[in-house]
Amino acid sequence: MLNKFMVKEHIQNALKEDIGFIDITTDILTENKSLKLNLISKDNGIICGLEVFELVFKELSDDIKIKFFFKDGDEIKNGDIVAELEGNASTLLIGERTALNYLQRMSGIATLTGKYQKILDKYGIKITDTRKTTPCFRLFEKYAVMVGGASPHRFNLSDCVMIKDNHITYAGSISNAVEKIRKSLSHTHKIEVECETLEQVAEALNVGVDIIMLDNMSLENMKKAVGLIDKKAIVEASGNITYERLDDIAKTGVDIISTSAIVACANTFDLSLKHV
Repeated sequence: MLNKFMVKEHIQNALKEDIGFIDITTDILTENKSLKLNLISKDNGIICGLEVFELVFKELSDDIKIKFFFKDGDEIKNGDIVAELEGNASTLLIGERTALNYLQRMSGIATLTGKYQKILDKYGIKITDTRKTTPCFRLFEKYAVMVGGASPHRFNLSDCVMIKDNHITYAGSISNAVEKIRKSLSHTHKIEVECETLEQVAEALNVGVDIIMLDNMSLENMKKAVGLIDKKAIVEASGNITYERLDDIAKTGVDIISTSAIVACANTFDLSLKHV
């Protein structure tokens, strides 16, 4: 998922934003000497974004040496030395904040995602994210969701058809919307419909959609919807998804649970670079 040319361009823009024309502090204080740093965890969870972390420094200089002791997806704990870095002091100090920003954000998402997915593993259900992501950071957030053990939802609007409430209102009905879309849709795309009522579920089934999203339904109606669908479509639960409700929602028999929380509510993972 982390296409090098997309990551490279993003890192370049991030460095431009952070450095400006010159790092006046580092340029004045540092000489052309080598520096050794340890990347230390001050948190417990799943590490994610190590390749991006390294690429930040490589974008500044090819001479930076980094030795990793963990890989993306590994569980780390407070006090662990995640990596050793050595190279030009100016390069390391200039790239430090940008590199940590990527790593801390991605590790926070992977950690929270893993917490949600662990609850669902015993049901054989996957948690998935949404398009409620940070503008221009979706690539990294979606990757972190995967590293956390979840299944990413559509990356953008071109991935699949998702007919939501406003689309249904505009088209007049689910049936009208699906009929019109099918006339122009490629055979490679699936159709998902957002349903708020059991009547809408029945209509979506009648027109043979691939995925039915149960949006903000009660647990009772979710169970009824799952019975009505009876494996004729993938069933996705969404809306008002909290960590505390995962067990109850999973027990309704849905196939997928989608939530923006695993990205939007993820804490920044505490990591630091310390002089050796």
